Amino acid sequence: MTTTMNVQELTLLKETIKQGIPSQLPPVRVYPADANRAPKRKDILCADEKQLAVRNALRYFPKEWHQELAGEFAQELKDLGRIYMYRFKPNYALKARPLSDYPAQCTQAAAIMLMVDNNLDPAVAQHPQELITYGGNGAVFQNWAQYLLVMKYLSEMENDQTLHIYSGHPMGLFPSSPDAPRVVVTNGMMIPNYSKPDDWEKFNALGVTQYGQMTAGSFMYIGPQGIVHGTTITLMNAFRKVLKKGESAKGKVFLTSGLGGMSGAQPKAGNIANCITVCAEVNANAATKRHQQGWVDELIDNMDELVTRVKEAQKNEEVVSIAYIGNIVDVWEGFYEKDVFIQLGSDQTSLHNPWSGGYYPVDISYEESNRLIREEPEVFKVKVQQTLKRHVDAINKHTAKGTYFFDYGNAFLLEASRAGGDVMAENGIDFKYPSYVQDILGPMCFDYGFGPFRWVCASGKSEDLDKTDAIAASVLEKIMQESPEEIKQQMQDNITWIKEAKQNNLVVGSQARILYADAQGRMEIAKAFNDAINRGEIGPIVLGRDHHDVSGTDSPYRETSNIYDGSRFTADMAIHNVIGDSFRGATWVSIHNGGGVGWGEVTNGGFGMLLDGTDDAERKLKSMLLFDVNNGIARRSWARNEEANFAIKREMARTPKLKVTLANRVDDDIINNLSL
Repeated sequence: MTTTMNVQELTLLKETIKQGIPSQLPPVRVYPADANRAPKRKDILCADEKQLAVRNALRYFPKEWHQELAGEFAQELKDLGRIYMYRFKPNYALKARPLSDYPAQCTQAAAIMLMVDNNLDPAVAQHPQELITYGGNGAVFQNWAQYLLVMKYLSEMENDQTLHIYSGHPMGLFPSSPDAPRVVVTNGMMIPNYSKPDDWEKFNALGVTQYGQMTAGSFMYIGPQGIVHGTTITLMNAFRKVLKKGESAKGKVFLTSGLGGMSGAQPKAGNIANCITVCAEVNANAATKRHQQGWVDELIDNMDELVTRVKEAQKNEEVVSIAYIGNIVDVWEGFYEKDVFIQLGSDQTSLHNPWSGGYYPVDISYEESNRLIREEPEVFKVKVQQTLKRHVDAINKHTAKGTYFFDYGNAFLLEASRAGGDVMAENGIDFKYPSYVQDILGPMCFDYGFGPFRWVCASGKSEDLDKTDAIAASVLEKIMQESPEEIKQQMQDNITWIKEAKQNNLVVGSQARILYADAQGRMEIAKAFNDAINRGEIGPIVLGRDHHDVSGTDSPYRETSNIYDGSRFTADMAIHNVIGDSFRGATWVSIHNGGGVGWGEVTNGGFGMLLDGTDDAERKLKSMLLFDVNNGIARRSWARNEEANFAIKREMARTPKLKVTLANRVDDDIINNLSL
């Protein structure tokens, strides 16, 4: 039964959303003392540009408020480096709600509202007061005025309108058609010559662009679960590369760093993969938080104690995750000195953001580092680069003893090379260590079409999530019976994952799930969901995926790092992905500059799709999901990736109207004997 408090909250929610920018100037808000605040951004604007930033912010509000708000926004810009308009944060709790709670004219708009609110839920978002979901700067919107306007437009939207959003700013509702996307999102689409890190700092401070990360600015982040799954798949396959067939990962060490945001998923993934995970974190609060949440088993802040504990775990072949409160460089060096063998090594600090707290120098306290960031940024940069060189030197010593090290797509090798670290191959072009996509996810998953398929139960009911887990497992088991040997391992990994998902306590925020599936798996699971909705067994479902997928992202040092025909620096695939999804049935589409590897380093696209049990939804899911995956497989096949060539030929045999240009192979002798 709905309580009086719930009725009051629901009324407030609906009235606030429909109002948009309030008719009366709300009182000044005080930031919560215990809030996890976003770092203060670089003071990069000149005096005239600061005036322009305030002028840009004031255009959201009526003229009679300008005098009061101008000083407030100027102070916010001075104190935080950005104008977030915290005064206008709504008073209702931000969280995913059942579709019926939202004041929408069409169900698709309500589904998008749900996903927006989920990305700003304090249980999900890293810096919710500043509208940042994860990664330190991955924003849903630039400011609270944008949130209010977007939600208002969504409440008014009908099935023949599309909302166009420019880097968080709602440009407006435009007439379209029922088959068009309800929302089109772009984030950080800069002219190429203005896409360096300082350009983001400048234009974001001006309030004219934003960093949407990969799934924050497209409203598709589902909490750390998505990262846990990808990390689990990566670790299991990495161990398969280094262990003998049938050998267990128990008692084997995976050493990494970073327990904030996305990287906090590593210890839980290590437990699922049955290894010893040692994860260093300089921020004691972040490490403690992960321990309290149950994402890491043990906390240690003493190096001698850490060495003793890890050797004990190795001897007893334990499965355990340990957070070391300290710098990762000390661990690499300490383990070498004490002869602790590391099977797998990587790094998942936020090195896409190296100068603003994404990576911390060794031999300097966390507090002193933060002071340097604010007061002596050039000194901090020097210290970071010195640490990166030392970090690499320690890794090189371990790999000489047999450690398998891989770059985890966080720009570690890229920034280490820029710092002068010994990470380059003999040809001076490539890195001496592979990215995890080059060695693991690319050939083992992406080239076959396997990637992070997601869904959210729009009812908010845990029992609906349980039912979808069972449906997905049943569909995958049926498909696996006729799967070729090349993909049976991936099929089995994901069947095991989905069957154990509930007991691994992965849900944060919305009732969401993720698994890796190819086009056939995604289409058949989605159709089974839609059929169950039609029968009234479950409520509507929102489909999506991580941008970190087969087709969604062009990223030369991560998603497309296993493209070797010279095209890995092009972005045609991601652009075609979003355009192609938009007219094949996506409910919303998004395209971003930036992501986990940094501003100017990647172009990535995503989608969301509502399943409501109708024939129309079935038509759209079949059309869109087929293209969304096979666009990337076709590109990978054209790059002469053998696994992708196998996968696209298999899909063409299954789908007669799919006709893809195939690459002809050239004998090495012909090329090698050329006089060039």
